[in-house]
Amino acid sequence: MKILISDKLAEEGVKILKDVKDFQVDCKYGIKPDELKSIIKDYDALIIRSGTTVTADIIAAADKLKFIGRAGVGLDNVDLPAATKKGIVAMNTPAGNTTSTAEHTMSLILSMSRNIPQSHGALKAGKWERNKFMGVELYGKTLGIIGLGRIGSTVAKFARSFGMKILAFDPYISMEVAAKMEIEMAELDQIFRQADYITVHTPKSSETKHLISDKEFAIMKKGVRVVNCARGGIIDEAALARALEKGIVAGCALDVYEQEPPPADLPLLKFENCVVTPHLGASTSEAQVNVAIEIANTIRDALLGKGIVNAANFPTVDAASYKVLGPYINLAERMGKFAGQLVNGRVNEIEIVYSGAITGYKLAPVTMSLVYGLLWPIVGETVNFINALELAKERAIKVQEIISSEEEEFVNLINLKIKTDKETFSLWGTLSGNKQPRIVKVNSVYVEAFPGGYMLFVNNNDRPGIVGAVGTVLAQENINVAGITFGRETPGGMAISVVNVDTEVPERAIEKLRKTKDILFVKLIKV
Repeated sequence: MKILISDKLAEEGVKILKDVKDFQVDCKYGIKPDELKSIIKDYDALIIRSGTTVTADIIAAADKLKFIGRAGVGLDNVDLPAATKKGIVAMNTPAGNTTSTAEHTMSLILSMSRNIPQSHGALKAGKWERNKFMGVELYGKTLGIIGLGRIGSTVAKFARSFGMKILAFDPYISMEVAAKMEIEMAELDQIFRQADYITVHTPKSSETKHLISDKEFAIMKKGVRVVNCARGGIIDEAALARALEKGIVAGCALDVYEQEPPPADLPLLKFENCVVTPHLGASTSEAQVNVAIEIANTIRDALLGKGIVNAANFPTVDAASYKVLGPYINLAERMGKFAGQLVNGRVNEIEIVYSGAITGYKLAPVTMSLVYGLLWPIVGETVNFINALELAKERAIKVQEIISSEEEEFVNLINLKIKTDKETFSLWGTLSGNKQPRIVKVNSVYVEAFPGGYMLFVNNNDRPGIVGAVGTVLAQENINVAGITFGRETPGGMAISVVNVDTEVPERAIEKLRKTKDILFVKLIKV
């Protein structure tokens, strides 16, 4: 079996693969896209880092390719839909850089607190300016952590050793788990108002883009310090510059940027109290070795038939069963992502009831897919089909799978019920006659919605003119409606509309809809 490594990989990882006598390992670092496309047809596995982009064209040419392994967290440089369609499993290493990124976060917190880069530069220039670089202590300060996954929780552990109080926001971490880590769970507003330091550790998504912007800076404690070692764009860079200018933010530290490398005229770069590094979160020799060893072991075991771990696009299931279950795995993922963007509160329990002909199969892959979809809006790229249940367990989320023999309204049905500290949310999903996924009930309201692409989810009073009002606002923004479905509890009662649109709906349009008479709730979701 042939393995191609197209980006520089630590020798420890390469050796693991070369030690298998049945493997031919070719290291062609920095290979150009055209050359990769021309030779990929001969390989069974491809290992990359961030330097190689695996496009749909390359995947189309990969006649033998079974596995793509990314030595790192993200898989944004792999066309996952194309890989899935081709039957290629894409895997990553979600835990390999946890320590290095958490340590870099603490390094930036310390650097901006004690003015280390500025004082270093001054002293190198022959200036002795002790009074100019007066710093602040971490001891006794409140650190707000947004996102309490592996990296966020490791940052919390490090910060506690400095005597910091920890506030954290993460809807998928239970109070019990947080209490064991000596962390106080809080809502975002509380963190913004009370924290002396704020650090973000969430994935980049439509939900988290510009999560911190002018509105959030306006309610922060004067003198707050802000850190981003996660993904560029979670913090609005223009808004951060304005907050620095106004003195709301006393200092910031960035390792990631909305555009990388950032433009030379980026306003933030002119501020002396803005500490910057060039995306070094995972740049330690230990992290490079860790991800190399992890991906080498993962690819080796997968090729030798010893199991698939950390797969981002494929659950473990045999080929015959997958022919039947594949559409339900797809449905379950879409249901999870749909619900994950609508549910309100901290998730405590997930109940999945299966009924119909599918109950004759082992449904673990379907459950994994649903939980993966549910966790994705918050946890992002650190969750995959394989580790979704484990991540739910870490967050003390109870997952219950129930096989029902009762006759339902649909031949095959997935009934999802989510219990949070604020509500119970339910969703029914099934397949249409041509095996396309459908949402058929949201809470108590029947609908017939296709869960795909961009969708506007609208709660409204059942009054004339609502559909027209939605269509008018979308037309004003030149947004095409691909489909619309609606249902209601009773005539004149509460109603639901799900509008499929071809492109993302801007916030200004959503605000218009929220102000429309009889519209109670509007949310843009993407599945």
